[in-house]
Amino acid sequence: MDHSPQKRMLVGALSTLGALGALTFSASALAQEIDHAKAAIEFEKFRAEMEDSNPSELFELKGEELWKAKRGPKNVSLAESCDLGQGIGKIEGAYVQMPRYFADADAVMDAERRIVWCMVEKQGFKFDDIAKKPFATDTFTPDATNLVTYVAAHSKNMKIAVPLKDPKVKEAWEIGKEMAAYRAGPYDFSCNTCHGTDGKRIRMQDLPNLATAAGAIKGVQGWPGYRMTGGIQLTHQWRMTDCFRQQRFPAPKYTSDAIAYLLTYMIGNANGQVYKGPGIKR
Repeated sequence: MDHSPQKRMLVGALSTLGALGALTFSASALAQEIDHAKAAIEFEKFRAEMEDSNPSELFELKGEELWKAKRGPKNVSLAESCDLGQGIGKIEGAYVQMPRYFADADAVMDAERRIVWCMVEKQGFKFDDIAKKPFATDTFTPDATNLVTYVAAHSKNMKIAVPLKDPKVKEAWEIGKEMAAYRAGPYDFSCNTCHGTDGKRIRMQDLPNLATAAGAIKGVQGWPGYRMTGGIQLTHQWRMTDCFRQQRFPAPKYTSDAIAYLLTYMIGNANGQVYKGPGIKR
């Protein structure tokens, strides 16, 4: 073994550089965490100020008009024909108790899926026409989005209460759990790749662990919501569909079983948490 002074000096220098490098890395990581925390605090302040005049309220008002209006080929209103689980026309607390099983459709349905089903079955609209433009753009907001916002607003400050004791709903939850763990696509991603453990983040965006109640409510909170980056109102159906896009999966059919099962898993995990109503998103 070489014990020459030159060798010892070299080893010492490398050790010092390594320690300095670790310190530099730690300082850099700490600085990034501080910047992230500051940005999160400022955004929450901005969100709190915006909540006082939440643009979602405009879509809620439009949704109320649509809910009460006689429309479609059958010329009936949803208020006199649509049951969201609380009885025909009743919307108070309906949003936080979905997804749920509906015997008349023989399916587990989230709020948007159920509302679209009512539009088709009760009012006579054609599903294919609705599904052509299911989500908002900068110049267009679907009727279903307005209706979901209206219904969701009537569950504000209520606890999430998905009926997981119902065998049909529990089965949907189990399937949703399996789907969340399923890895596929060009990047071998699953829902859990981003949302299966604590402490993950993409750039400045925290990624909640949807397997926990505290994480799941973060995935539920604020939807439907006004997205500031686009100036449009979007729903949970859109959020889940966009996750498929980010995973490079094929887009699911609008109001499909796949989305309903995933929403059952996520919202069901948030049971007992307080839903604060339509919100504001980045």
